[in-house]
Amino acid sequence: MRFIVSSLLSNGSDPVTGRQYSAYEKYQNVIDQAVTAEELGYDGYGVGERHGAPFLSPAPPVLLANIAARTSTIRLFTTVTVLSILDPVRVAEDYAMLDQLSAGRIELIIGKGNDPRHFDLFGLSEERQWDHLAENYGLLHRLWREEGVTWQGGTRPALTNVTSYPRPYQQPIPVWHGSATSRQSTDLAARYGDPLFSANSFHPMEKYQALVDHYRERWEHYGRDPRQAVVGTGFGGLFLARRSQDAVAGYRPYWEAQFNSAAGKHNNSPFASLEDALERGSALVGSPQQVIEKIQRYHQAFGNEAVGIGVDALTEEVQHEQLALFASEVAPVIREQLPANAGGGLT
Repeated sequence: MRFIVSSLLSNGSDPVTGRQYSAYEKYQNVIDQAVTAEELGYDGYGVGERHGAPFLSPAPPVLLANIAARTSTIRLFTTVTVLSILDPVRVAEDYAMLDQLSAGRIELIIGKGNDPRHFDLFGLSEERQWDHLAENYGLLHRLWREEGVTWQGGTRPALTNVTSYPRPYQQPIPVWHGSATSRQSTDLAARYGDPLFSANSFHPMEKYQALVDHYRERWEHYGRDPRQAVVGTGFGGLFLARRSQDAVAGYRPYWEAQFNSAAGKHNNSPFASLEDALERGSALVGSPQQVIEKIQRYHQAFGNEAVGIGVDALTEEVQHEQLALFASEVAPVIREQLPANAGGGLT
């Protein structure tokens, strides 16, 4: 099993201290998180893409370039790249350049986006969001694998004999497909033979398991070896303590802030309380043994090879404490019980 820490750079007021970072302070906090994650032995660090408050993450390549300069081994992720609203030529150029700067440490997780403001902001039709994602990815896929690409579609002007430059350091850059709500994302991942990353943040495990099962079904439908399908699993929160009741009490204000936020309301989470969310959802809150057991339970359901966690909502001091506790008390046990597959990167 491999472990990825990620941030969407949500910058609201801290629910415990009431403090809010300046934009500069938040960026430094996230860079420090990534450096700490590498020092603690995590396999990857991810930066998400959102456009509009309270998120400070409209341009992941910029921030990941800074992180690349401060680290040397950790894999660098986008969690996610909102490819439905982006020009795939620019995406090909930006991330190939970042791949060169990081000596081949970049992995994209792509998706249509989970913020309804994106489409009006960029003058696109929300009704065609899946069409945009599929067509843009088809072009990006070719640009990183072919030279002299000639292409015509409905999302951007046609191309004639175009070679995007620079070429990626990796051949090609790995791409995962983010999955949260629709079988269209799982089908797209299976169609191209790409790994899937399941979000798991706001709903019970069964909803996301159905999407992962669909991905594996479509993988075989397209004639692929089922043993080669790769799945990553996100978890919707982290708070460890020696006593489970202390973990629940410590996490409660962060959970209440998240589920009362605009994002929480938009996702229509069915959880009635924190206790309900911990029982039926993915949040890793409790003693180290309880967290280990939940990761094992999701692995039994999803067959995942990567685990994604986030500490961004926590107070800065607590972020470091939680990353260190997870790295020392949880990750070694899971790695021993569920060894990672051999191969480069996370894929």
